[in-house]
Amino acid sequence: DGSLAGTGELTLTATPPAPPQHGGASAGVAFLPGELRTGAVLAAPAAHGDGPPAPALARFAELLAQQLRAAADRSATVPAASLVGAIEACCKSAVTGLVLLIEEPELYLRPQAQRYLYRLLRRFADGGNQVIYSTHSPSFLNVARLEELALVQRHPHSGTSVAQPQPITPDDDFRVLTEFDAERSELFLARAALLVEGQTEKLAFPFVFDALGHDPDREGISIVACGGKSNIPLFARVCEATGVPFIAVYDRDAPPGRRPTYAASRLNALIAKTAGPGRIVMFAPDFEAAAGLRSHHHKPEHAWRALRALRAEQVPAPLLDAVRRVLALAREA
Repeated sequence: DGSLAGTGELTLTATPPAPPQHGGASAGVAFLPGELRTGAVLAAPAAHGDGPPAPALARFAELLAQQLRAAADRSATVPAASLVGAIEACCKSAVTGLVLLIEEPELYLRPQAQRYLYRLLRRFADGGNQVIYSTHSPSFLNVARLEELALVQRHPHSGTSVAQPQPITPDDDFRVLTEFDAERSELFLARAALLVEGQTEKLAFPFVFDALGHDPDREGISIVACGGKSNIPLFARVCEATGVPFIAVYDRDAPPGRRPTYAASRLNALIAKTAGPGRIVMFAPDFEAAAGLRSHHHKPEHAWRALRALRAEQVPAPLLDAVRRVLALAREA
């Protein structure tokens, strides 16, 4: 139901649906809002008739209460850690028939605990339960399971959009699992991504942004080191599948006026085709030459030392072009 106030503000009210059925009985629905993560953790279940709560929900609530009581420490982070323990206990005792709704499961957890909780939630779901969560943590975003993601984005002028990407191709399964760590997976949460070949460019481009008076983090831009030029098409396909705007920058691997090798030409053509028009910036012959770096030895350290004091008027044209393009994409998102 909705009503429109005189100020033009729409107010929505909703009645929770009846619990879904599981094996002929009502499945329990456990809601864990972020605002309760330092206290009770579990929100009071919605009332549906006068009967007792679903067995799965009652068992989950019992295990969570046991974890909270057993904690010797009483700091604000204990309830979040108790949630991890409760899910672990649910997996061990084969709790089934529970719908688990969690806001920001990463709250108050160190990165290692976030990764462990993600694996626990997968085990819990595989054991006959359903898990739905909202997150801003790359640890809970698995690029190998794109079809499980729903990417919600708020646009300044057109409202909110929700996109559910298609799964990656079987041929890319292993490469995705080996190339996408939590740092690279943050591109799912970016307004735009700058795809670069490796660590040298990843270290150098923040200095370019800074010289031009911009901060990529403030702009919501992820600078993603793809682990080599040959991986850029894979990252571009993932960005395309998830609707993340991107610019790909890479080496031509041949100076102006000379043709690249056959292998380099094929890879350059593949990147251009995968990224599409207007999404590529190519350095000739390579990034080091475009950035004015004289040495090809210890390239990341050399780039860091040479560019950390870069001024706006010193920014080479190809690097300026890349930054301007990705900034425009981020600000349109």
